[in-house]
Amino acid sequence: MSPVIEEHARARLITDGPLTRPVPVGLRYDAAEPRTVHITLPGGVDWALGRDLLERGLRTPIERGAVRVWPCGRTQLIVELHATDGVEVFQFEITTLIRFLGRIRTEAPAAPPQTPSGAQPAHG
Repeated sequence: MSPVIEEHARARLITDGPLTRPVPVGLRYDAAEPRTVHITLPGGVDWALGRDLLERGLRTPIERGAVRVWPCGRTQLIVELHATDGVEVFQFEITTLIRFLGRIRTEAPAAPPQTPSGAQPAHG
């Protein structure tokens, strides 16, 4: 059985208005899909994205398909998700994502190199 790593986290939903609001999100990694991490948003929307995209986005802006990731200062990470019905922008504490990715490295086998591809909402 493949290890599954899950963490509950909070992110801030960035909107057009003057206020952001905290929202619960789920972070999930299944060793059966070693190149992929899942971010589950409020309402049960699940986005599958390349693990390397998230790792690289901690250091430098990166875009792949429908996902853009970039550091915001030293303590925040922005994840921008584009879908046919709009764009959602979330701000994460970098320490939350570093902890999650660290658990993947220590609790699951190394992922083989990934070829670039876009990310899309996972349908299941």
